[in-house]
Amino acid sequence: MTVQLAQPSLPFLSDDLLDRWRKIPVAVAVDLAPACQISPDIRALRPKGQHPQLCARAVTVHCEAPDFGAVLKALGLVGPGQDLVIDAGGHPGNAMIGDVLGGFLHGRGAAGLVCDGAIRDTGTIAGLEGFSVYTRHVNPRGPVGAASGRVNRLVTIGGRAVNPGDLILGDDGGLAVLPVDRLATLIDTAEAKFRLEADWTQQLASGTPVESIFGLD
Repeated sequence: MTVQLAQPSLPFLSDDLLDRWRKIPVAVAVDLAPACQISPDIRALRPKGQHPQLCARAVTVHCEAPDFGAVLKALGLVGPGQDLVIDAGGHPGNAMIGDVLGGFLHGRGAAGLVCDGAIRDTGTIAGLEGFSVYTRHVNPRGPVGAASGRVNRLVTIGGRAVNPGDLILGDDGGLAVLPVDRLATLIDTAEAKFRLEADWTQQLASGTPVESIFGLD
């Protein structure tokens, strides 16, 4: 068996639109599109308040754990600002990536990685500056085999479908996935919701009654 590698033609995403999405918290995105939420069982590696924000297009990998051949095949495809997204089926028994390969991705300018499975060497990976890591499990036991899997195909991460090139949003609140073809139609509403929440915060700080702010009887 060999690793299957697809080379899809990804939809265009402008830098301006990507920059606008970088300002949107995951909570706002999930409020607008609940189906975009990735399971909160896949958690940020760093403590709250210390985790780098993630806003990056996905390079997708499906591992037939404990085999991690697809991860190896994908390493050279992950470019600056992109995110390696590993579907290991939630397998807890073997890490699919650790500090050696994580450090390699960081050196290539990758934004981070998301693993629906296990990772290891978390102390080192957590120290990689600006590198955002989310995982379902942590396990020091490494992979076994490097001969199977799929790269840049549809995967499932935390119960949500992720296609190559989809936008992954991550912060202390969790993770979301947004198809590229929905980004332009959602961004105005997302920015309006973000501004509304900022206005609520200002009104509360100024002493405006809660009933008045939220239109309660």
